[in-house]
Amino acid sequence: MYYFIGIKGTGMAALAIMLKGLGYEVKGSDLNKHFFTEDELIKNNIEILDFNPSNIKDNYTVIIGNAFLEDFEEVIVARNNPTCKCYRYHEFVGELIKNYISISIAGSHGKTTTTTLAKTVLSKFKKTAYLIGDGEGYLNKDSEYICLESDEFRNHFLAYYPNFAIITNIEIDHVDFFKDEEEYFEAYQKFVNNVQKAVFYYGEDEYCQRLQFGNKEHYSFGIKSNNDYYTENLVEDNKGTSFDLMYKGQKLAHYDLPLVGHHLLIDALGVIALSDYLGFDHKAINDALNEYRGPKRRYVIEEYKNCIFIDDYAHHPTEVKVTLEATRLRYPESKIVAIFKPHRASRVLHFANDFKDALLLADKVYLLDFTSIDDKQDGTNIDINYLAKMIDGSIVLEESKQGAEILAKEGQAVYVFMSSKDIYNIANWTKEYL
Repeated sequence: MYYFIGIKGTGMAALAIMLKGLGYEVKGSDLNKHFFTEDELIKNNIEILDFNPSNIKDNYTVIIGNAFLEDFEEVIVARNNPTCKCYRYHEFVGELIKNYISISIAGSHGKTTTTTLAKTVLSKFKKTAYLIGDGEGYLNKDSEYICLESDEFRNHFLAYYPNFAIITNIEIDHVDFFKDEEEYFEAYQKFVNNVQKAVFYYGEDEYCQRLQFGNKEHYSFGIKSNNDYYTENLVEDNKGTSFDLMYKGQKLAHYDLPLVGHHLLIDALGVIALSDYLGFDHKAINDALNEYRGPKRRYVIEEYKNCIFIDDYAHHPTEVKVTLEATRLRYPESKIVAIFKPHRASRVLHFANDFKDALLLADKVYLLDFTSIDDKQDGTNIDINYLAKMIDGSIVLEESKQGAEILAKEGQAVYVFMSSKDIYNIANWTKEYL
């Protein structure tokens, strides 16, 4: 029996589904509140229990979620049971991927989207498993390749020794763990050192440019012609993106993609570069990318009552910025209402000015307070008013039906809900009032 402590976590849910796909018995525990990942768990007949130390039985293999420290009751019971094997999530994943040709997607931003793009393309050519940070996982007994989102959180991606890696960007985050930019960069350098075969990296990112590869194969991608893979005749508008793909001065193919937003183009270029290296046909790559459907909670668009609802996982100021920029590109004439719920007080404290600048790209800003189990785990004790005071005209909203009623009074608008946490509940209540 595989038992997951914190089974509704995005990576945890995906991994649970993968193990279930291999035919193992799987169940786990979590908070008794709805989280979007549980729908897939239920669909796969995976039992979800409330937290209780008595859940832990003899001979379980216990996988511990990142949010749960060693003093959590279920963790204590599992660690103290000599018949149980215990792994942290990243430790287990590191062992699992050794059985496959592995492709790690790392980066401060865009990991989930790029992993979804990668599995969409690779699945057309190879029997491909995947582990994605939106709760999606797939693994079959005949899988050859595995694409996995690889998070730098507390250096967890250093447990992975992948065959290939795509690095989308490097910009400091998780400031409750990394003391400065240099320590954060060094984590990525160590990750690159772990890669067995080849690294594909965004060549216009200043920290990616500093990476040392030794004798390892490495290829840059981007817009500028000093990259190994780059674009010419690039056209980006509110319908999609088209370009000629170049490799060291040679045209490889023309691409027409339904991707809106410059950040999505960069994510796609990393996958295209890897796919070209693996020898895949470019027309087939283009066709596969045209079948791409975004991951859950990554810029999901819904039309409702003459309004647009966008649900996005943005929780870092750079992600908030590109999300609102993409929204302005798509809906240039519309009123844009940003609703932001942060994760981790230390992140808000460190990036407060950047959050302010990013959120002010919207016409109206609403803010929700911290509610996650790990928001103040490191002792940072601020509430959402710390940020609200910096943003003129912003409104702190109660995360309730009463708060949703206030939102609905904005009327016809593009509502952009941004959080790595459960902000979608207030979005659904807002629809009720509309």
